[in-house]
Parts: sequence; structure tokens; C-alpha cells
Amino acid sequence: MSAGRASVSVLRQVRGGWTPSAREFRLWTDTVLGSAAAGHEVCVLLVGERRSRSLNARYRGRDKSTNVLSFPVPQEAARSSGLLGDLVICPAVLRAEARAQDKAVHAHWAHLVVHGLLHLLRYDPERASAAQRMERREVRVLRQLGIANPYVSRSKRRHGQG
Repeated sequence: MSAGRASVSVLRQVRGGWTPSAREFRLWTDTVLGSAAAGHEVCVLLVGERRSRSLNARYRGRDKSTNVLSFPVPQEAARSSGLLGDLVICPAVLRAEARAQDKAVHAHWAHLVVHGLLHLLRYDPERASAAQRMERREVRVLRQLGIANPYVSRSKRRHGQG
């Protein structure tokens, strides 16, 4: 692992359709972590809809496939090892959402990886104040990456309202 950069492992259990390169995942991770990136590790697992649904049902009680699941390691283990946890992403769900929301697929990938990484860092959007803080951080990180605010619709951005 090079100095100043996180280690990101990408495991692909699905084929077909565009997915970001390992380099892009590392860029997004390094941008979220900033100067604290060195010594941290994340694993990204790309899965199909069936596996996503199974994991979502088992760990969140929701019987449907989902875009991203975050599995942080216990805080003490994270402090001693640098391992942040695992992101499980379903490219098929992600692409369908991007189409339905009129978003660029690459931008939606970046957003969901950033979102998942913030969960690994213990951001909790279940509380309103924490959700606002998390959203502000997501927007700030995405801006650093040259990606527009995902919480503003494309039509509003085109008309200067976002």
C-alpha cells in the first residue's frame, strides 16, 4: 500500500455492465478519508440482486435487493487494524436507480460508495441531525470529486435552482 492511500480490495461476483475500476474505488475512498487514508482498508464486494436481497433480508430485515450495504468492523478492531469494513454493492440496482432518477451512472456509483464509506465511519442517518450532517459531508466529498449534489434533481440543476 502506498503512503497516504487506503487499501481497497474489489471482489466481483457479477459480470456485465460497467463498473468502476479499482483505481476509482480507491480515489473515492481516499477522498472520503482525506489525510487519514493511509493505513485503512476497505473491501468492496459487487453482487447480484439475489445475493443483495438475501443480505438485506438477513441484516436489515428488508426482503428486497438494495444498492449498497455497509458492514463496519467493531470500533476497537478498526482502531487497532485500520480495517474499516465491507461495502456490498449491487450494480444492477444501482444502474436501475440511476436511470429512474435521471442520474449519470458514474456519479451514482461515486455517491453510493461515498455514502457507504460514511456508514463505515459510523455516520448514522437514522437520526435527523446525523442524517443532515452525513448528507452535507457526502455533498462536500462529491464536490471535491467534481460531482454535482445528488440530492438536487438534474432538471433543477439545469435551470440554476440547485
